[in-house]
Amino acid sequence: MTSESNVLYYGDNLDVLRRHVHTDSVDLVYLDPPFNSNANYNILFEEHGEKAAAQVQAFTDTWTWDSDARADYEEVVEAGGRVAEAMRAFYTMLGGSDMMAYLARMSLRLVELHRVVKPTGSLFLHCDPTASHYLKLLLDSIFGPKHFRNEIAWCYWGPGSPGQRQFSRKHDVILWYSRADVWTWNPAAVRIPHASKTVENYKAGLLGSGFAAGDLGAVRALDVGGKIPEDWWPIAIAPRGKEYLGYPTQKPIKLLERIVLAASNPGDLVLDPFCGCGTTVDAAQELGRRWIGIDITHLAVGLIKHRLADRYGPDIAKTYRVIGEPTTVDDARVLAREDPFQFQAWALGLVGARVAGSDKKGGDKGIDGRLYFHDGSPDTRQIVFSVKAGHLVPNFVRDLRGVIEREAADIGVLISFEKPTAGMQAEAAEAGFYSPGPLDQTKYPRIQLRTVGQLLDGNGIAYPHLGGSNVTHRRAARARVDAPEALELFERAAEEPDPYG
Repeated sequence: MTSESNVLYYGDNLDVLRRHVHTDSVDLVYLDPPFNSNANYNILFEEHGEKAAAQVQAFTDTWTWDSDARADYEEVVEAGGRVAEAMRAFYTMLGGSDMMAYLARMSLRLVELHRVVKPTGSLFLHCDPTASHYLKLLLDSIFGPKHFRNEIAWCYWGPGSPGQRQFSRKHDVILWYSRADVWTWNPAAVRIPHASKTVENYKAGLLGSGFAAGDLGAVRALDVGGKIPEDWWPIAIAPRGKEYLGYPTQKPIKLLERIVLAASNPGDLVLDPFCGCGTTVDAAQELGRRWIGIDITHLAVGLIKHRLADRYGPDIAKTYRVIGEPTTVDDARVLAREDPFQFQAWALGLVGARVAGSDKKGGDKGIDGRLYFHDGSPDTRQIVFSVKAGHLVPNFVRDLRGVIEREAADIGVLISFEKPTAGMQAEAAEAGFYSPGPLDQTKYPRIQLRTVGQLLDGNGIAYPHLGGSNVTHRRAARARVDAPEALELFERAAEEPDPYG
């Protein structure tokens, strides 16, 4: 077992934790495990409602009580101790329900996370009120009730549903537990200014009570260090702002910055076992912490790599490792056999493309991926991709040519394991060239054939790269030069209404 820092793991976090992360090695854990019964999260796509239901699913956040969940439950119970007692009590109440499956899966992971946290470290578990009360009892059984530090309400806002018969649900819960009786805590790093009205009222109250002006040192001191935030945090992310990456469960980086600043020190190791679009990784990188991120989808891993490159420049890739991704053609073949969708996402990620959504009838119209770019003209251009893991036939090139014409795309790319035949190469040549125009008179083949081996060797797609013109993914804002010394309490988006008036 080797514990490393600045590592992005692709895989099941339970397996990664057990195989790769040392006991007592992590200073801070933040996790935001998905929970929304019977809902599908469609990663990297911004459409919702009917369109989302027809799109390619990156993962399904349905925790179903099945043989795997039962096996997890029995593993926890057979280990004995307080966790086993808690799980038996849950089962008595919940039976073989989806909630029970969620708790069984989470219990194994939380036990491992308790193992890897240092004695001075902390764990912050982000959840919604649907499951927070169960998870708090579970964490009490693992960390001990006396190590519960805070239940933080992360508050947000927005319109309610017409005709709703309850108050709008507009907060998540973050449960903070320390590993032991002494924990890292940096109040000075997260203090926020007192409201000017608060200072004025306090000053007026002292004067009205007969205090002399010279006795107002305490009032002036209010402005020096500010106050420690309460346990309710209204921190918003602009739905279509610069920070937004199109990831449905994305959290504001200010939220993670506050947690990282409060509960870790520069150089400490931060771990996120459900790292999604990489907000924790981004915050740790910006604030000078080491980090480990784990995710079970290549879509998320690819997005995190793009996010880091956008924020810190392409050289950031030299400062971290990605473990679990194919690095050879043989590795890629194994992935293609075991999980064709993940293989497709990985292959498209090699060229900066994203998985294409389906139409409402479930068909992909012959398009596995898309890449958007600018060539100097006002219009956004696109490249369409077809990914083939099996045997190649000449019709694949003719079909791709038809897709290009139907979609009014500029370039089409066929990615395969097999080397295209001479006949396929001749068919591709017949499609001609795409030329951007006055700013770039280069002729780019309209149909390009690439093998997985060529992509791994760095032989990518030929298309205009004017000023970094790949605009497939929403670009993360460039990182600030200096890390913030304190965070404002109300970090709300400009277009959002003020919930307090």
